[in-house]
Amino acid sequence: MGRIQLELDVEGKKCWTLFDSGARNSYITEEAAAGLSLLPIKGTRKSALGGREHQVTHVCHVPTSLEGHALEIPASVVDEIGPDENGRRIDILFGALAMQQWNVKLDVPNERLDLSHLTHDFVEF
Repeated sequence: MGRIQLELDVEGKKCWTLFDSGARNSYITEEAAAGLSLLPIKGTRKSALGGREHQVTHVCHVPTSLEGHALEIPASVVDEIGPDENGRRIDILFGALAMQQWNVKLDVPNERLDLSHLTHDFVEF
């Protein structure tokens, strides 16, 4: 398990992002998701995050880029994710499934992302 934090640009908005391999799914706060196309889900899904339970009623695709490489991740919209260890509010939690999809690795000792195998094209059979 590892965690790296950095700021991502989402449609011109700077979003403090936690890349967390210990979290399966990705999340975005309602405030950070403002202006994005939100899709309602059928019913309500509960998600335990940041020490409390959240009610998820919408999801969205979050368009961003990593070191100039455009990508998008699916994320559940929550009211808040919580603060990082320095007290800074987390806007996006980039989870393990999105990291796996884009082949983003965490270089924890150097506190950076390893994008050497970032997926640019998808080949489906």
